[in-house]
Amino acid sequence: MRIHWLPAGTTVFPPVSRALDEPDGLLAAGGDLSPARLLSAYRQGIFPWYSDGQPILWWSPSMRTVFDTGSIHVPRRLARWLRTCSWHIRADTAFAAVMRACAAPRRREHGTWITDDMLAAYGELHALGHAHSVEAWDGDRLVGGIYGVAIGRMFFGESMFSAATNGSKVALLALCRAMHDWGWPLLDAQVASDHLFTLGAREMARADFCAAVAALTARPGLDGPWRERFRPLQPSDLAC
Repeated sequence: MRIHWLPAGTTVFPPVSRALDEPDGLLAAGGDLSPARLLSAYRQGIFPWYSDGQPILWWSPSMRTVFDTGSIHVPRRLARWLRTCSWHIRADTAFAAVMRACAAPRRREHGTWITDDMLAAYGELHALGHAHSVEAWDGDRLVGGIYGVAIGRMFFGESMFSAATNGSKVALLALCRAMHDWGWPLLDAQVASDHLFTLGAREMARADFCAAVAALTARPGLDGPWRERFRPLQPSDLAC
């Protein structure tokens, strides 16, 4: 099967049912990373993922990894650590720094899929009030974070990082706690990993995921910056 090539000047995607089985979920290539195209993609259960030197590749895997925000799992050892942690948690105070930290190559990895074009595109989404970061701070040091895109009552997680042990976990737990308080039931984590499953992630079939996304993105959300809307949290608040 051939990959569908997206024409210029449109935000239309092929139906996600046409995504390839191998590689799982590859749906289309080309197009651009304009705000209109990115928001259209997320509303349909599609996200971009590619490397420098490749065309933009658009994906909708057959199984989607998600968190139910009201039932995220906090392992016992992590809960004990959270009760003594003196960090604090913010939202939308260092979006660009979180993205750059996520883009830094990881151990045993070469390069990054968060290209300069991705940094610019999601920075624009952030300026428009659609992309957000949740950050863990140890004093003035950024020690962990997660960023992604919010549409309606759905959050599409893109990447997270740790500069200190448990940094990304604190940011993820805080995001899920806030979403649950707001009445947002589902967080998209895209692709499965053992690390995510230890925190309570589960998988949804593509059709079920896309149906949930259609319903949740159609509901009123929180437009604009989250800095003032994010209830102040301490890691100890996340221990249960």
